[in-house]
Amino acid sequence: MSALANIADVSALADVASGKSPVHVICLGLSALDQVWRVDRLFAGQSEKIKAVGYGTLGGGMAANASVAVAKLGASVAFWGRAGNDAAGHEMKSAFTAEGVDVENFRLFPDGRSSVSGVIVDSSGERQIVNFRGHYPEAADWLPLDAVARASSVLADPRWVDGAATLFRQARSCGIPTVLDGDMADAEVFERLLPLTDHAIFSEPALTSFAGSAKDESLAALARFGCRVIAVTRGEGGVSWYESGELHRQAAHAVDVVDTTGAGDVFHGAYALAIAAGLDVRAAMAFSAATAAMKCRHAGGRNGIPDINECLVFMRTKP
Repeated sequence: MSALANIADVSALADVASGKSPVHVICLGLSALDQVWRVDRLFAGQSEKIKAVGYGTLGGGMAANASVAVAKLGASVAFWGRAGNDAAGHEMKSAFTAEGVDVENFRLFPDGRSSVSGVIVDSSGERQIVNFRGHYPEAADWLPLDAVARASSVLADPRWVDGAATLFRQARSCGIPTVLDGDMADAEVFERLLPLTDHAIFSEPALTSFAGSAKDESLAALARFGCRVIAVTRGEGGVSWYESGELHRQAAHAVDVVDTTGAGDVFHGAYALAIAAGLDVRAAMAFSAATAAMKCRHAGGRNGIPDINECLVFMRTKP
């Protein structure tokens, strides 16, 4: 289905941006500080040195970027996560606050160490990433679960399994939709979280690792976990999903790509927002694909994320 055919379906999101239909999303998981080097080419392997043409420090992390996407799109969002009470943790917290993300439950542990990533981005927008996942307690018993009842949807990545399971169980008990960012993780992580998930959206590498293949047939095979939707994002190949016994596809938008960093995270944030606003899955996929495409026209994982109305204009004008 074309973007134009979905305009009527997603236009209800304008009421979210205007405040007429407020929604609130909780995002839980990884927050990392990204140190980004821009290069003409990626490392080819073995021992080598390449010259950077640019450098910057940015907030990153899957659920963290998703929360920023929700805020920039124009909705209310809280980030629940962990970091160290160190320079990186305070820098991440300040960045969240500047974007309008609620960080009351982004805890900085005195004995913890924050997650830091090194990101190398080439001239075509492709990247290589090395990540230190941080060190902090796994227990999630401090999360304010009474606050979940006020959410319209919740999203988690697989980096804090106890936290995600705790959040998803509470959301399920309140009838609130759960969205899982299916990035790379051990099989037992998905086996624990998928039965608590309504909308599971994998990356191609993660789906291949967990299901043995990223082909569409693998989506149907994962229906055994009981998710309403099982999906896989394919970059310029769009997104495929399995819902109600049928396979569906949404094409990607053709844009001049500057940087793909964070595109999947932005897709997940936009999707959680769309589901929170009551859109059906096809409309949510179309909106999310457009939001992610617009981000790719800009450098950095959080730059270029549109607001809802800008995204609707983009969908009206791009095939």
